[in-house]
Amino acid sequence: MVLILDFGSQVTQLIARRVRELNIYCEIKPYNDFDLSGNIEAIILSGSPFSVLGENALKLDLSGIVGKVPVLGICYGAQWISHFYGGKVNNSNYREYGKANLSKFYEQDPLMEDLEIGSQVWMSHGDTIRKLPSEFEVIAGSEDIDIAVFRSKKSVFDQPVYGVQFHPEVTHTLEGKQLLKNFLVDISGVKQNWTPSKFVEDTVRELKQTLGDEQVILALSGGVDSTVAASLLHRAIGENLICIFVDNGLLRKNEFEEVLESYREMGLRIFGIKAVNEFYSALKGLSDPELKRKAIGKTFIDIFEREAGNFPGTKWLGQGTIYPDVIESLSVHGPSATIKSHHNVGGLPEKLNLKIIEPLRSLFKDEVRKVGKEVNVPGNILGRHPFPGPGLAIRILGEITEEKVKTLQEADAIYIDHLRKSGWYDKIWQAGTILLPVESVGVMGDERTYEKAVALRAVNSLDGMTAEWTPIPYELLGKISSDIINKVKGINRVVYDISTKPPATIEWE
Repeated sequence: MVLILDFGSQVTQLIARRVRELNIYCEIKPYNDFDLSGNIEAIILSGSPFSVLGENALKLDLSGIVGKVPVLGICYGAQWISHFYGGKVNNSNYREYGKANLSKFYEQDPLMEDLEIGSQVWMSHGDTIRKLPSEFEVIAGSEDIDIAVFRSKKSVFDQPVYGVQFHPEVTHTLEGKQLLKNFLVDISGVKQNWTPSKFVEDTVRELKQTLGDEQVILALSGGVDSTVAASLLHRAIGENLICIFVDNGLLRKNEFEEVLESYREMGLRIFGIKAVNEFYSALKGLSDPELKRKAIGKTFIDIFEREAGNFPGTKWLGQGTIYPDVIESLSVHGPSATIKSHHNVGGLPEKLNLKIIEPLRSLFKDEVRKVGKEVNVPGNILGRHPFPGPGLAIRILGEITEEKVKTLQEADAIYIDHLRKSGWYDKIWQAGTILLPVESVGVMGDERTYEKAVALRAVNSLDGMTAEWTPIPYELLGKISSDIINKVKGINRVVYDISTKPPATIEWE
């Protein structure tokens, strides 16, 4: 595999995504906590918000990796290579941030194969390499900096070392993916054989070896991650997989019945648990979003624990954890500040004395969908938009009541139905309706009304970390608004959310 050492860059995940797009398996590890004992064929050093000259510089002893496998340093990684070996790095008075062009090619090199002179790259740095150590030589520069790309001189190290001052992983570097391919495939000799079918084959084999004839219990949500995890486990252990699907009363209209039927058609051993009243009771009187999330999480754990008691021989808890969750927990800075708590089965493994099995922990979201297609997950589940664990509880601002849930379900069903029929559903990453704690004056017929408002939300994103609002055509929005107001009792106003993330979040709570 390819090892990516993280120095805290905000775009380290993008390096991994670009490498995976080349059908090459890679993993991200903190720069100060990694193991070279595995089958590592190349190492990439990420960027960083720090300066190599600062007191808080993240320092890696390169003598432990250089010469063992090919190394590529990106931005901070390149500056650290130069600094470590005695080169001169200056701290600029201003950050060089934005588009630049590789206008100077000094030497021919496999790293630059098929890159055009003048190729656009993306710079984002305060430090600049002014003089290379004697072991290195410059390959290319830009209009503003002489040393944009460099390499180790031949025969200095047993394996080549490269550095680039820009970020090849971002889309603004137009030929960045080609540069990464040149380094990994042509220079490092890494094979491009990591595909969805290979992942399925390897994962099912490993699951069989790990689990044997032991039982696994898994909470299904109707979402992509848990469903694909269930499919892989089912291929490996068949009826020894026990799936629990809980109706918390906070799903979309008719979703529990429809998804449950899909699971049965997939051949899963599935148990549908109706627990609507338990969740509504737990949520009674709660308006604070964090308290609502915690109440839902606790109720779910209580119900899951009760149901798991029906299968006393179970040894494992299956989870749909994906790679961004793993990276977050291993970050060089530790987990990010909590913006909102996540609804999961936290606490269950210890409570039930179960071991955890996570078939998807090495995959990004888009890769999960590709694997799901490979294992024939039904399209109505595989193509679903992401849906929050707490469900409609965080799309109803304020206290939850059965009446509010039904109102929102009806309005949301109209919205999603219009998106599907118009062809817009598959153009959107996530869409949903939010019931606002606002009443406004309206007129229906000759009567004055004072009723609720809903907000429509639609965003496009790759992984949910950032998101742009989706420009749904006005004409379609008009039809959706008219239908909701005319058909859903208690709503007389519809608004459209045009906020990006950041500064807003995708969900309202």
